[in-house]
Amino acid sequence: MSALAHDSLRILMPQVTSVRADNKAQRIQVQYLEVLGRVLSGIAPWLQTEGGSAEEIALRDQYRQWAIAGLSNALDSTKKDYMRFDLGGQQLVDASFLAAAFIRAPWLWENLNPADKDRMVAALKSTRRYKPVFSNWLLFSAMTEAFFSKYGYEWDPMRVDYALQQLEQWYVGDGMYKDGTSYAFDYYNSYVIHPYLAAIVDVIGKKTNAYNGMFGKINKRNERYAVIQERLINGDGTFPATGRSIIYRGAAFHHLADVALRQKLPAQLKPAQVRSALTAVIRKTLESPTTYENGWLTLGLYGSQPDLADVYNNQGSPYLCTSIFLPLGLPASDPFWANAPEKWSAQKIWGGEDFHNDHAEDLK
Repeated sequence: MSALAHDSLRILMPQVTSVRADNKAQRIQVQYLEVLGRVLSGIAPWLQTEGGSAEEIALRDQYRQWAIAGLSNALDSTKKDYMRFDLGGQQLVDASFLAAAFIRAPWLWENLNPADKDRMVAALKSTRRYKPVFSNWLLFSAMTEAFFSKYGYEWDPMRVDYALQQLEQWYVGDGMYKDGTSYAFDYYNSYVIHPYLAAIVDVIGKKTNAYNGMFGKINKRNERYAVIQERLINGDGTFPATGRSIIYRGAAFHHLADVALRQKLPAQLKPAQVRSALTAVIRKTLESPTTYENGWLTLGLYGSQPDLADVYNNQGSPYLCTSIFLPLGLPASDPFWANAPEKWSAQKIWGGEDFHNDHAEDLK
């Protein structure tokens, strides 16, 4: 954020791609918008908050200044860090994370100057030229349209409807969706599907009652998957390293963090136990001495593990891990922060405590 605010992101950011990159030059081209969208979407709720200690207020003010200055540089074609949104389909993905940031933090949008607002709207609209992959990508298009809807711009209901209706077809049960035509045991229900659906439900639900029945089911599935997510966190903060995009580290729990932020945790999950579990994940995924190289996140889950990266990964990709910080948008008085630490499910079960059983839920 500091580098972008000083128009020096392209100078300072390493040009790193996966060892199996499908198009190295293209992946480097898009890494700048990728890192911006992912970081802002993760820290947006914190940027939206007020108050806290004097130290926190000063830190937030600094990041707010960097965010506004950085966005201005990214949108100004005369700047070195100018970011184009028309470099290929990946831009649809990265633009949507930026749209999510503005949805999560109205402060960001309200504090952009009029010229930058116009440029941002034009940039986001330019991604409509790209046909989303028949997968979770449908939600990327829908998120951008939700942004337009939220802030009073012309939006395309068809892109939102298509995503919602298709995800409904892809629901497989017990709170989980397929990511496209086949089911995969990975973390895309958390990386994208559930958090995006929740944001779209929140925005579009204020515009129309047409989806009330569907939205009710989405909310119940959202709760069930939060329960599953919490149980995936082992007693030491590790979790099953399965599926693609595992280098996103703590973003594997984007959904659990998002449910906590929205204060929608199911009754069996105490806010303090979720805080403790997410904290353990943060510590575990960042403790390796090779987590950073020259101040930048390496590609890996536990330190530098380049062979874990997928063909589409670049230096900006692992910064989706900032999504685990979403609860920073809650005030210090919220039970998530104010209550004493609590053991989470894995600690209780593997510590020998008696514990309520778990079972699937029919939420079709």
